[in-house]
Amino acid sequence: MNPVQLPDRREFLRDTAASTAAIAVPFFVPASSLGLSGRAAPSERIVMASIGGGGQGRHNTGTFLKFDDVQFIAVCDVDRRNSAQDKQQVDTRYGNTDCREYHDFRALLEKEKLDAVHVSTPDHWHGLTSVAALNRGVDVYCEKPLANSVGEAIAIRDAATRNQRVVQTGSHERSGDNARFACELARSGALGKISLVEINMPCGDEWHHKEVLAYTGIPEPQPVPDGFDWNFWLGPTAVQPYNERRAHFWWRFILATGGGEMSDRGAHIIDLAQLALGMDDSGPVEFKARGKRKADCLYDAFMDYEFECTYANGVRLVGANKEPRGLRIVGDSGSLFVHIHGAALEPSTPDLLNLKDLPVQLGRSPGHHRNFIDSVKSREQPLAHAGIGCRTATLCHLLNIAMLTGRALRWDPEKERILDDSDASKLVLPAMRGPWEL
Repeated sequence: MNPVQLPDRREFLRDTAASTAAIAVPFFVPASSLGLSGRAAPSERIVMASIGGGGQGRHNTGTFLKFDDVQFIAVCDVDRRNSAQDKQQVDTRYGNTDCREYHDFRALLEKEKLDAVHVSTPDHWHGLTSVAALNRGVDVYCEKPLANSVGEAIAIRDAATRNQRVVQTGSHERSGDNARFACELARSGALGKISLVEINMPCGDEWHHKEVLAYTGIPEPQPVPDGFDWNFWLGPTAVQPYNERRAHFWWRFILATGGGEMSDRGAHIIDLAQLALGMDDSGPVEFKARGKRKADCLYDAFMDYEFECTYANGVRLVGANKEPRGLRIVGDSGSLFVHIHGAALEPSTPDLLNLKDLPVQLGRSPGHHRNFIDSVKSREQPLAHAGIGCRTATLCHLLNIAMLTGRALRWDPEKERILDDSDASKLVLPAMRGPWEL
């Protein structure tokens, strides 16, 4: 990792306090939690909060709570059930009830003096919440994909650059030792000249895929559960009646709120392809894709597809709905399959895994969450910084756009725009329901 010129987190807050009222709120951490023996001194702790306390959000909070140099002071979710559960694990960790609970992420950012947040909301909220936090001078761990559209991903990346903040995209597969070794093999020339990466993203092998595939029609409205602000949850998307099949977890298969398997697992598999090809700062120039989805169904994400992306150097990224889940890196001297999740490796010849002292070294990660905390302290870029997350999200969403339009897309990765297709270009940043806007 190369150092970047980012100001110290506390220096940033001090220098901008005069012009940003919310940042001038007095710093408060409960005294009862600061005195835990064996923990880092208060001045050395990263003060954090969660935005999004559902299943993945609670997992992220729980992981950060394991670090003695992290201090959680607040949680936030539009569903009180989620925020209560998230708060409970914080209170249990510190042995008190001092963790504050918020309903509105804007109030959280205004009232608390934070070093970092994790954004673990549904995908359609990643852009708005991350940009708001970054504009407050707060570092962000944002779940993958970085955003639910190309335009929102670019907005997060640009906000991180403009505010000189640290962002870690939750594409944690690239932090695994096996995955990094596999990418080193590809980049070192051990497989010969790389011509092809095959992407396998099955959409029928898991219980939730089977439920989505079996689902038909549009569900009837249900009463909104107590403590759940459904209108706030919908946020920038169109007004829809509440049904549990629209909300928690299932949102990922509705294109207004998620990208289907293309971005849900593509944010891992395609992300590793980008790393293996040394394309973290760029991407393909042509996208071809076709897919199938049900008509007049709640779940409108593509569940059956095949696609092909071509880079300017001629390397092809070819994918389909097939097993096993992962990617095969193909060179003229050998190939290597990397399984997702866990990154078990299947080489074309066993000796490929015995290579030592590779000329290209990507380093090893202490863990994706730990890497973020270390980067917040060091001001170095983390392993899946905003630029990387933006490029990976762009690939995923452009493939969805190619399927929606039924046309091949030409993409300029330098100017980050679709060429000669005004209709497809309109899908780069979907319209937002007011008052929400980037």
